Amino acid sequence: MSTHSTLRSLVLGAFCGLFVGTSCDIASVAPGDLAKAAAGCPDVSSLEAIASIDFAKEFGLEVKVGAQIKGGLEAAAQLKGFAGKLDADLAAACGGLATDLGKPGEYTKGPEACKAAIAAMGEIRGKLGGSAKITLHIEPPRCSASLDAMAECVGKCDASVDPGSLEVKCEPGKLSGSCEAECSGSCSMDVAAKCEGTCKGSCDAKFSGTCGGACNGKCNGKTSKGATCNGKCEGKCSAQAEGSCGGSCSGSCALKAAATCSGTCSGDCSVKMKAPQCDGKIEPPKASAECNAKCDADISAKLECTPAKVSLHIEGGADATLVAQYKGALEKHLPMVLKIAIGMKDQAIGVAGNVKAVVGGVQKTVVSLKSNPQVGARLTACVTAPFKAAIDAAASIKANVDVSIEVKASASASASGSAGGSAGS
Repeated sequence: MSTHSTLRSLVLGAFCGLFVGTSCDIASVAPGDLAKAAAGCPDVSSLEAIASIDFAKEFGLEVKVGAQIKGGLEAAAQLKGFAGKLDADLAAACGGLATDLGKPGEYTKGPEACKAAIAAMGEIRGKLGGSAKITLHIEPPRCSASLDAMAECVGKCDASVDPGSLEVKCEPGKLSGSCEAECSGSCSMDVAAKCEGTCKGSCDAKFSGTCGGACNGKCNGKTSKGATCNGKCEGKCSAQAEGSCGGSCSGSCALKAAATCSGTCSGDCSVKMKAPQCDGKIEPPKASAECNAKCDADISAKLECTPAKVSLHIEGGADATLVAQYKGALEKHLPMVLKIAIGMKDQAIGVAGNVKAVVGGVQKTVVSLKSNPQVGARLTACVTAPFKAAIDAAASIKANVDVSIEVKASASASASGSAGGSAGS
C-alpha cells in the first residue's frame, strides 16, 4: 500500500472512529489532501495554544463555526486539566492512606491508589477483631465556586454577550458571601461569637450536642475530661460540635432567625451579596454552549473548599498500636478524599457531562463540513486527539469520584463489616 493510501485510511479511520454513527466516503477525499491534513495541524496541545489560533482563518470557515470549534477545543482542554488535577489529588490522598496502613507503593492514578487504601483498611479492621466498634465523625467539606469569576470568564470567551449584563445564578439556598444587612441561613464567623441557633465547630461553654473533638464536662451523663464523646456532650467541645452553645461558638452558626453576620453568610441576604460563591448548581448566563462549558470546567478546577474534619473513635480494638495507626492514617488523609467524595462530587460529574455534550455538538459540526473534503479531513485530523482526550477525561473524573465514595464507605465500616456512625456526612 502506498504512503498516501495508508495515510488516507488512517485519517479517515480516525474520522469514522471519532464520529460514531456517520458514514465516511473514502472516495470523496483526494489522497494528497489527506496527507496535507495529517501534517498541517496547528498546535492544539494546550489551552494557551488553542487560544492563539484564529480557526476561521486557519481552516477557511465561517466566523461563527470557527468560534464554535475553538470553544469546543478550549472546553476539552480545560476538562483534561481538571481531570488531571482531580486524579493527582486523589492519588496522593489514597496513596498516603495506603502507605500509612502498610501498603506502600508508587501510586500514580487515583483509582489504583484508592483500591489499595480500601484493601489496607479492610486488613487492619480484620486485625482489630470483630468486637471493635468504629465510629467516624465527619464535618464535611464545603466547596464553592465564584459567581464573579464565572461571569468574567463568560464575558471574555463569548464576544456576542455584553459583559455588563451577565447574570450568573446559584441553586436556591446554596449561595454564600458577604452580607451587609440581615442573613437568613447560617453564618461562618470570622471570630468566636455568640450563636443564636445551632453551633457547628467548637463551643467554649454551656454546650449541648454531639462532639467529634474533646468533650469537657459530661458525655452521656458521665464526667468527661477531654475524651471524644460518642454520644451527647454537655459542657465544652473542641471540634466538630453540633448543638446549642451558651458561650462563644467558633465555626458556623445556623441562625434561628435573620440576623447580622460579620463573617460569611450562607443562604439569603436582604441585600445583594458581595463576592458571591455557590456551593450548589450554577445557572450560567446566556452564552454559547462551548463558552459556558469551558468556563464551567475552569471554575470547577478552582473550587474553594473548606477542608473536611475527621475524627475516629474505636472501642474494643484488640491491638492498641493498630488502633492508633488506623486512627492516625484516616484523620490525616481522609479529608482530601472527602473533598472529592462529598465537596466536589456533583460539580465534577456535572462539568464532565457538560463538556462531553459540547464535544459531541462540535463533532457534528465537523461532520457537516464533509462537503468540503479538504477542510473536513484536515479539521478532523486536528481535533481527533483533543476530543478523545476530553472523553477520556470525563471517564477519569467519574472513576475518581466513584472510588472516592467507596473509600468513604470503607472508612465508615466497623471491624465486623457493618457501617459505623458518620456524623455530618
